[in-house]
Amino acid sequence: LSDCLACDSCMTSEEGARVFQQNQKEFFRVLNLNKKCDTSKHKVLAVSLCPQSLPYFAAKFNLSVNEAAKRLCGFLKSLGVHYVFDTTIAADFSILESQREFVQRYQRRNQEEHALPMFASACPG
Repeated sequence: LSDCLACDSCMTSEEGARVFQQNQKEFFRVLNLNKKCDTSKHKVLAVSLCPQSLPYFAAKFNLSVNEAAKRLCGFLKSLGVHYVFDTTIAADFSILESQREFVQRYQRRNQEEHALPMFASACPG
């Protein structure tokens, strides 16, 4: 949340509070709690990785990007993370939705004064 520029007010205060709880301190607190209790009472931990971070790890450890992804995923799971997701599919859905909205606006350009231009961007945070 500290990286969010509030560029489009895409998050409500409730969502902001949930994202604020997703930090390193909370992550390790839950990992430690999970180690101390029965697996049926574990909190599920999910991590999302953006593909832009993988070349950094690959270069740092002299690996291919695919090998870096596998090792990072394995490392996170060895810590106790239940799921590791790649955010590429979410970015793809975002692009498809923007494309759909643009086509709709373009088709309405003669009927609605403010149909175009359409400004869009991905969250820089």
